[in-house]
Amino acid sequence: MTPEYPTSLGTSTADEIRLLGQDLTADLMGEVGFGELAFWLVAMRRPTPSETRLFEAVLVALADHGFTPTAIAARLTYLSAPDSLQGALAAGLLGGGSRFLGVTEDCGGWLHDVVVAADGDLPTDDAGYDALALDAVRRTKESGRFVPGLGHPVHKEQDPRTPVLMRIAEEEGLLGPHLRLFAAVGRAHPEVLGRTLPLNGAGVCGAALADLGLPVEMLRGFALLARAAGLLGQIAEEQRRPIGMDAYLSIDRNAVYVDPTEKS
Repeated sequence: MTPEYPTSLGTSTADEIRLLGQDLTADLMGEVGFGELAFWLVAMRRPTPSETRLFEAVLVALADHGFTPTAIAARLTYLSAPDSLQGALAAGLLGGGSRFLGVTEDCGGWLHDVVVAADGDLPTDDAGYDALALDAVRRTKESGRFVPGLGHPVHKEQDPRTPVLMRIAEEEGLLGPHLRLFAAVGRAHPEVLGRTLPLNGAGVCGAALADLGLPVEMLRGFALLARAAGLLGQIAEEQRRPIGMDAYLSIDRNAVYVDPTEKS
């Protein structure tokens, strides 16, 4: 008996390639944008134009943020192994974790847990969301955990991406419970934490993706998808205008030996 391996994604024959049940060359190439296709591949449904606009805005928001650790890792790996473009790209992507990029999934998941716990009894106004956010932030702090999506190492007052994504979601009628709760966290958290922190871009991206109905356990993958484009740009710039060697030498030539028995 010939084994079968079911898939709803791609299949091919000698003269045809099919993807998502469509003829790749006749139905998709030139007709579907890459962001739309990425959404479709995960959600197993074609996004509406409004969903595509918000989804692609998220990808743009996460593509590049300057000389972040992921970009530096990619550039230094390329410096060390210029024959391995894939290694440099992979090195940058491997750095996507709880401090950089991974916040998208962490925040989306945290918000989703709060929304699910409401068991369908979600607030209908901002005051209700403020109360829900206040309780969630308080419980998170009491458990000794951080609220994901709060604070940014560069944008101390406001992450410029956050209000823009909120606006796009509202324009497209996609301002759902995750984004509304995230906005409420921004209003409520100072009462619990005793200080005001900005709602960061990675967090609002997680909220937007969750409102689009994408699986929360896949949200980091979308952040990595976006950052892959940015890392390609970083590597291309490293080819044109290299800084990797300078970065390496700056650290190496300024390294100072410290006796391990001395207290810092």
